[in-house]
Amino acid sequence: MSGWTRHDGLAVALPLDNVDTDQLIPAQFMSVPRSQGYGPYLLHGLRHRSDGTPIAEFPLNRHPQASVLVAGRNFGCGSSREGAVYALVDQGIRTVVAPSFGDIFFANAINNGLLPARVDAEVVEELMAELGSEAVMASVDLMAGTILIAGREIELELEAEKGAKLINGWDDIDLTRSHAQTIASFRSSHFQRAPWVRPANA
Repeated sequence: MSGWTRHDGLAVALPLDNVDTDQLIPAQFMSVPRSQGYGPYLLHGLRHRSDGTPIAEFPLNRHPQASVLVAGRNFGCGSSREGAVYALVDQGIRTVVAPSFGDIFFANAINNGLLPARVDAEVVEELMAELGSEAVMASVDLMAGTILIAGREIELELEAEKGAKLINGWDDIDLTRSHAQTIASFRSSHFQRAPWVRPANA
């Protein structure tokens, strides 16, 4: 996975609370090989009528090039399926701005290069009102810790380790490896202090 520091793209509003992972990627599409891409199945039940025809006024149908999604509370709740994040990423979504996220979804997003940006609920509501059904330019700057949408600059609250994962394209293993020198130093000093704990083959 490649890292990123800045993203400029179109932002659209999805004024729905509790969008769960089954809505993000319905179970019937989970058998599709990831190599084929999950983007076409993102929010399939919301983007299509019962007969399978697309709903033209749905935000991501109206603006298919959008890459920043402004959503409601508890986005990504539900089951732990990582395919929900795959569907967003394969659609081209780089950032989801919402007041809150499902915990597992949040972690999966960071590990797959998708920024889940927690923003105060009042600010999100104001952004949704400003966006309406239209798309506006947005800029996400991980280094500066800011998001600019519709002329409004929002401070990005992101823990240092999570920011490092996104910027460097790291997963949990990569993050651990980034501390290899510290780990090796601790291991050496620990064995010097307590040589009896060293494994026979260490």
